[in-house]
Amino acid sequence: MATQAEVKEKTLILMAQPTLIRNIGIVAHVDHGKTTCTDNLLAGAGIISDEMAGNQTWTDYDEIEQKRGITIKSANVSMIQEYGDKHYLINLIDTPGHVDFGGEVTRALRAVDGAVVLCDAVEGVMPQTEAVLRAALKERAKPVLFINKVDRYVRELKLTPEIMQKQFIKIIQNVNEIIYKFAPDEYKNMWRISIEEGSVSFGSAYQKWAINVQVMKEKGIGFAQIIKAIEENKQDDLHKQIPLTQTFLQMVIRHLPDPVAAQKYRIPRIWHGDIESPVGKALIACDPSGPMVGVVTKVISDPHAGSVSAVRLYSGTIRAGQTINLIGAKQTEVVQQVGIYKGPFRLLVDAIPSGNLVALVGMKNADAGETVCNEIIEPFEAIKHAFDPVVTKAIEPKNPQDLPKLIEALKSIAREDTTLKVFIDEETGEYLWAGLGELHLDVWQTRLERDWKVQVNVSEPIVVYRETVSSAGLEAEGKSPNKHNKFYIIVDRVPEAIYKAYQDGDIYDTKIKQKDLALVQKLVELGWDKDVAKKVVEIYKGNFFIDLTRGQVHLPEVIDTVLEGWKNVVDQGPLAKEKCEAVVVKLMDCTLHEDGIHRGPAQIIPAVRDAIKESFYRAQPRLLEPIQKVRVDVPHEAMGSATALLQSRRGKILEITDESGSAVILADVPVGGMFGFTTDLRSVTQGRGFWSLVDSRFEMLPKNLTEQVVTEIRKRKGLKVEEEETKE
Repeated sequence: MATQAEVKEKTLILMAQPTLIRNIGIVAHVDHGKTTCTDNLLAGAGIISDEMAGNQTWTDYDEIEQKRGITIKSANVSMIQEYGDKHYLINLIDTPGHVDFGGEVTRALRAVDGAVVLCDAVEGVMPQTEAVLRAALKERAKPVLFINKVDRYVRELKLTPEIMQKQFIKIIQNVNEIIYKFAPDEYKNMWRISIEEGSVSFGSAYQKWAINVQVMKEKGIGFAQIIKAIEENKQDDLHKQIPLTQTFLQMVIRHLPDPVAAQKYRIPRIWHGDIESPVGKALIACDPSGPMVGVVTKVISDPHAGSVSAVRLYSGTIRAGQTINLIGAKQTEVVQQVGIYKGPFRLLVDAIPSGNLVALVGMKNADAGETVCNEIIEPFEAIKHAFDPVVTKAIEPKNPQDLPKLIEALKSIAREDTTLKVFIDEETGEYLWAGLGELHLDVWQTRLERDWKVQVNVSEPIVVYRETVSSAGLEAEGKSPNKHNKFYIIVDRVPEAIYKAYQDGDIYDTKIKQKDLALVQKLVELGWDKDVAKKVVEIYKGNFFIDLTRGQVHLPEVIDTVLEGWKNVVDQGPLAKEKCEAVVVKLMDCTLHEDGIHRGPAQIIPAVRDAIKESFYRAQPRLLEPIQKVRVDVPHEAMGSATALLQSRRGKILEITDESGSAVILADVPVGGMFGFTTDLRSVTQGRGFWSLVDSRFEMLPKNLTEQVVTEIRKRKGLKVEEEETKE
């Protein structure tokens, strides 16, 4: 086995040869075998023993992951693999499969150029399979497919080769349907997976074997021999004949791009700067001599090294001791150490060129998603997650003296996990954190108490709502406290077509610094008048601010303050101080004092806020509640109990089908109705039922419940209840 020094030397040689690099992520539904598959690759690279592969789950190195038996944090590993007569550097990220940790998957996909989608042969394409594949396509990470646990077809279902192949075709068709639906137009056909081309492989990660069409031809092995070996319990022989590592590498190296090829089409999608600029050309070319540009995709707190940032380097070379700019934070940091990822370990090096995944120590102010550069450039597009935080809990230290330690810990946690939102309720003084689900918050609470040594009390979960309007409001006037400045504003709802484009990523949060002709054209295509589309000033959290004034000489001097007042309302809506969603604010006219001293922030912000709130109340305001579309798998005899349980939680049954001898129920359920659902489902199905999240969205709360819910939220937040009464 090679020494650490030899491994480091070989890795650095390969890092300088981008055509021999593959940056890949393994993505799948929970328990479909990602970490077991990763073990095989680690064994093939000599990092762990072949005997331990499949049992060690080496990248699940956190104690919580081992205890719960699921991957919670993405883990990066750089490994040297031999294929054919060449050595390749595989920069691999093993990602979680549970929906509560989907943020880890989304951030990892910004770092990679290809995605290996794993699918359990029996379970097929599950909800999270579709979610992670959609996320990969959105980041333009090319997919390939590995159908895992094929031995279950023989041992459990006793399928013939013909039926097995029909099952494979069904899974492949389902995956291709997702690719065709969500891939960029130019890649809808090019990225479709195919058995004949070898972009699909089959096997058992636990039993360490895999096969595809090319391997079948090379080895002369067919499904009949595989079935016989499984029936005779000779899967060790399959491992020797068709080891998973070689089949896997063949698929990855032949069908997934190197960073030079990938960045030509990925960069224009995720970076909206000038492609013809020196920085743009360096990014497209993956130029190691260009400006140093990268994106932080993961942040962890190391008890010895401090903050460690995983960075995908798109251009230039990063060196220890280098001073770099954090574009979003508008700060500079000095890189103390540069390292190569080896799961829980890091190999320190002096410098690493573009096209690689690197570990940087010293960037204590960098959040996940931050753009880093040795110049000042346009930041990369924000990493947008599939689901928003919908579960909130109040948190406080058991010992009041630990409050400073808790605050520091929460700041660190928010940098690590951008899907976990931490904030203070200014009315009550409570510290709140919001996550993707109860498990998400439970795991962070465990880590908080274990890693930061802060024992905490947490409240029962609170549902997060959104505020919106259902029609255009009347024009409202807002006066500054000194009465010298007036704003005239109309609030309206964002058209559905435009908001859907925002949710799909075709339109994104941005402040318009100069005329964005592409954005204007997109908005016109989606139904807005061109004169209105040209006046969009900023898009913030899916809400639009439009300046329709004419001839206002002093407005450019205060526009940033006006936008600050607008964002105050977006972040804390008029009804119950919940965030606003899909709201358009149109500035129709304004009167501003000639003297700048009379139009400072203390005058402008309240005037803007008051005008927006007044028009908001006159635009039929409504609450949006989070709805989860869930899939519930239960035995047929428990179907009645499961549907009754869903309906008792305001669930709406959408469809009931039969799959592999079980009843599959699709239902829409308010998030508030899902608290404690896992325990109750196990109870009514004698532990044989399970559920998974298919989709999450916000939709209008029934009108008859709006007043009651708004009152409850205002009481909880310590707000005056009478203020929630809307003005007609």
